[in-house]
Amino acid sequence: MYRQYQEHTYGVYTYFRNIALLDMKQGDVTGDGIMDYVYLYGSKHDETEIFADNITLVIQDGRSNQISTIDLQNNAGHNAKLFLGDFSKDNIWDILVSIDSGGSGGYGIFYIYSFRNNIPRKLFDFEKYNNDYKFNVNYEDLYKVSVGSPSLDLLFTIDISYKGNDYMSQLYYENGKLKQPVKGEVLSAGALNPIVTNQKSMSYDLLVFQRIIGISNSDTLGYVENLLTWNGTQFLSARLAATILGTKLSSPSSC
Repeated sequence: MYRQYQEHTYGVYTYFRNIALLDMKQGDVTGDGIMDYVYLYGSKHDETEIFADNITLVIQDGRSNQISTIDLQNNAGHNAKLFLGDFSKDNIWDILVSIDSGGSGGYGIFYIYSFRNNIPRKLFDFEKYNNDYKFNVNYEDLYKVSVGSPSLDLLFTIDISYKGNDYMSQLYYENGKLKQPVKGEVLSAGALNPIVTNQKSMSYDLLVFQRIIGISNSDTLGYVENLLTWNGTQFLSARLAATILGTKLSSPSSC
């Protein structure tokens, strides 16, 4: 990583902004068979900090050395990084940009771009994904939590009977009836992992994780896991599931 200083002038005011190279990858993203250079630059107040803003994607064509830049709509966060891989199944590497929001919710900022023939095309936008995959989380009688999506026609049920008495007594009467309506939440996408599901083609699908929370942000009930695959024009869900956290097989008192 290295830093450079870039001068900006607005009228009679001039200031210097600290520009940092956040990540760099090499790969053929244009499809001409020649290695290209892909960079993430951002502004930092100090080279040791992990937060950057004004994060910009820069592509240098390996054949012509032409420089192209892509301004990200959401361009501030922590640990910005790149991944190159074929998501669109055209045998040309695409560009995945991942940025941690840094908030307590653990949200992520994710974009995927194709740069085939030096033409930028956005394949994935995390905000569109979060709008497309919304869920309702409701506590039910008898120590259950329902996670449903009317638009997707899906319903998952989580058993929370493993929760301790202090937790349960806040929400339930002794007969298992809810004292009052209680809602949880499925948070925005927090992780997006490229995975190879077909080793012959070596193209990538996406596994997206959204955390399911109960009565507080620290009350994790499970995760929505969504396997996305490219169908030629967009990413579609190939498998969507709700996963739960494991508990101890036996309590200390039963040992």
